[in-house]
Amino acid sequence: MKNLLILYLLMLSPHLLAQNSALVFNDNSFSNLGSGFLDTYKISVSNLAPIDQNLQREVKNLLLAKNLIPLDSFDSDNFSSLILKEQLEKLDHSTPFKVLHNATLERFVRVYLRDRKAYLNKLIYKSIYYFPVFEEQLDAYDLPLELKYLAVVESALNPVAISPSGAKGLWQFMYGTGIEYDLYIDSYIDERFDIMKSTQAACAYLKDLYESFGSWDLALAAYNSGPGNVRKAIKRAGGETNYWEIRQFLPRETSSYVPAFYATMYLFTHAENHGLSPVKTELSYFETDTIQLKGSLTFKAIEKNTGIDMDVLRSFNPVYKKDLIPALKDKTMSLTLPVTLMPRFIASEKDLYNNLLHTEVTYTKSEVIPITAFNSYLVTNGDNLNSIAKEHHISMEQLKIWNGLDSNFLISGQRLVVTDSKRQFSNKIKKSVPQETKSPQAVQNKNQLVNYTVKYGDTLFKISRKFGNIPISELRTLNDLDNVNYLKPGTRLKIKKRTPEHQS
Repeated sequence: MKNLLILYLLMLSPHLLAQNSALVFNDNSFSNLGSGFLDTYKISVSNLAPIDQNLQREVKNLLLAKNLIPLDSFDSDNFSSLILKEQLEKLDHSTPFKVLHNATLERFVRVYLRDRKAYLNKLIYKSIYYFPVFEEQLDAYDLPLELKYLAVVESALNPVAISPSGAKGLWQFMYGTGIEYDLYIDSYIDERFDIMKSTQAACAYLKDLYESFGSWDLALAAYNSGPGNVRKAIKRAGGETNYWEIRQFLPRETSSYVPAFYATMYLFTHAENHGLSPVKTELSYFETDTIQLKGSLTFKAIEKNTGIDMDVLRSFNPVYKKDLIPALKDKTMSLTLPVTLMPRFIASEKDLYNNLLHTEVTYTKSEVIPITAFNSYLVTNGDNLNSIAKEHHISMEQLKIWNGLDSNFLISGQRLVVTDSKRQFSNKIKKSVPQETKSPQAVQNKNQLVNYTVKYGDTLFKISRKFGNIPISELRTLNDLDNVNYLKPGTRLKIKKRTPEHQS
């Protein structure tokens, strides 16, 4: 085989010598050879096919390895490990990520091209709509734009994706992490499905993970499996912080997560070289418009007044879980519709708000009330709905509606909304809310730390912003909160003292 290979290379030798001479003696002369120059290689190499296809492949790879034929001049799947390595090296030089060739990454690239090529084409089409949204937010958070490929790995760019473990949306947030990063979730709304807000939350989370681990490989692994699992893997690996060294100690899914990310980055970057091109999916992602609403609406009313297909309406507005857009205090609701239908909606918008009798679902603002220290009551042993309702001058029916109760059963420690007003109930609030000390909440201690008492509604994200955008990972480390997503009111947190120059 080697002799045959040499023989066929000799057949091409006049062209090879001419090209080598041009490159060695005068770089500019190469560009003057004309387009027919490389066509000679295509004809010569293709003429080998009737003799030996394996030999043809070896000649192609050898010519390509020597930069004598461009990657896109032949079958996109017919590339050698050497060529892939060279392409990955070029990609590595253009990104802050460490894109290194290894057998695992190459296996992912080849499997994707062999088994998922048609699917990749659809994802490339979807990315035309989503990537500009991701890039704008990544840039605002001063993060690498290549992180946009993470959403491809996480959800295949499906805004309503739900994993078996309960992670939801484009960025696959679990409930606790979503709440921690200020995504609003209740019985009617789930902002994990909101494209813009979930992307902002993902940016904040990724920034915290990178600040915690100092490595994008480890930050990606932590995004998938949680910071605690990555720290355990580092410990099991004897303190090693190279992802490829600790990979064997990570959960099985996470061990494939980073290679999948890099394979996706490579294939999207070199899509044309591998014969990948956008293939239009069922829905168009371009012809839409968004409007802010002034009140509660149901999908049924919107459908009736605009003629939009219900499935299309749901696909454009996945944040609303029950075909209902509620009206909540201090929150702005929005609606996304095809551009062609937006004028029709605007024309009928006023009537929609004034005539909610057209809807089958009745909804009032008081049915969804975020719990605060001043509108709730903590159930204790011996309490019942009747006594609680009487004490707060409301009916049992209203008490059950506000709290979504289907029965009269109560549990000690359960917190109930008892008013839709923000006024404070002095007797019961004093009983159920942890008392604050007379001194300020944040008190400097001897170790240059400050203490902070968690209040109702606090999350790690909100606290971090309250203290100069400190990393959430730092809060977790200082307070041993690796696997904690809900902060109990009254909990005392240690926070590093920040000098003015360290605060945002």
